[in-house]
Amino acid sequence: MLGADVYGISNQVYDAPSLYEEARVGEGLTSYMADIRDLPKMQEIFSSVQPDFVFHLAAQAIVKASYVDPVDCMTTNIIGTTNILEALRGLTTPCVAVMITSDKCYDNVEWIWGYRETDALGGKDPYSASKGGAELMIKTYYHSYFKGKGNIKISSVRAGNVIGGGDWAANRIVPDCFRAWSAQEKVVIRSPLATRPWQHVLEPLSGYLMTGLALATQENIDGEAFNFGPPTDRNFTVIDLLRKLAERWAPEEKDIVEIQQSDFYEAGLLKLNIDKALYYLNWRPTLNFQQTSDVTCDWYKNYYQGQQTDVRQFTEAQIKDYVRVAQENEILWALK
Repeated sequence: MLGADVYGISNQVYDAPSLYEEARVGEGLTSYMADIRDLPKMQEIFSSVQPDFVFHLAAQAIVKASYVDPVDCMTTNIIGTTNILEALRGLTTPCVAVMITSDKCYDNVEWIWGYRETDALGGKDPYSASKGGAELMIKTYYHSYFKGKGNIKISSVRAGNVIGGGDWAANRIVPDCFRAWSAQEKVVIRSPLATRPWQHVLEPLSGYLMTGLALATQENIDGEAFNFGPPTDRNFTVIDLLRKLAERWAPEEKDIVEIQQSDFYEAGLLKLNIDKALYYLNWRPTLNFQQTSDVTCDWYKNYYQGQQTDVRQFTEAQIKDYVRVAQENEILWALK
């Protein structure tokens, strides 16, 4: 939509259905089906494309899956990230790299204030460890190979819990809800009182694009890390989110949630401090919690409840609405 020539890398289309297929995403980009753990292939693709900007989001992104196969999680998230960094190191042309990890990269001790970019990395579970490990490799490559060398500018970015239309991943709360509700079933949840920095997917994406722009035009953020999430006073529990989604999905239904004890560790409280992004990037969230849940639910209602609106058109319309709200709120990136 911004007029860029887009190239994408993925080792497969995971979910059925998938947003990639339903919204015909492949029609707007050049797609490479490859595994980021394959270093020679990454080097070949980067050498061929000679990218101006790289947004690295490829990952094993499901907490429960990291318990089932920790080796797959570690090799994908740590070795895969290292391979992207190594492919960047082979470029001789200017390139901005925005490396996306996760808010789970922090060593979560469940304190009541938001984690800052300088706080300790790591965690008690395989997924958190993999994200902390990826962050260490990003830092290592920046200081060992990129800092002061000229052509590669890099930043690490960490987002809160992202929700929004088009997510069908297994063992993730929002897709679990709409899969169950569309089949007239209860959704099973593990940790109803867990608190998370919920945000619509377009929020961090606006931050990632803003980071790329700043890296390309400013000298003071190369090598810096940034958090993107809601204000720290706007954290809500899992059950808070489900109530909002359920009210919009089927306000007449009162009994559509079932609670089961989790069989693996997940942190109960997680907050992010986003002051650094506000100070350096003039970035702030666009949507409040009600808007976030409404926009998310509307996408799934359009898909599941037979309104027959083209998925690509509906998704692009939500993006345009998001930009309009950002403009009304006078958020800097939307005014450029």
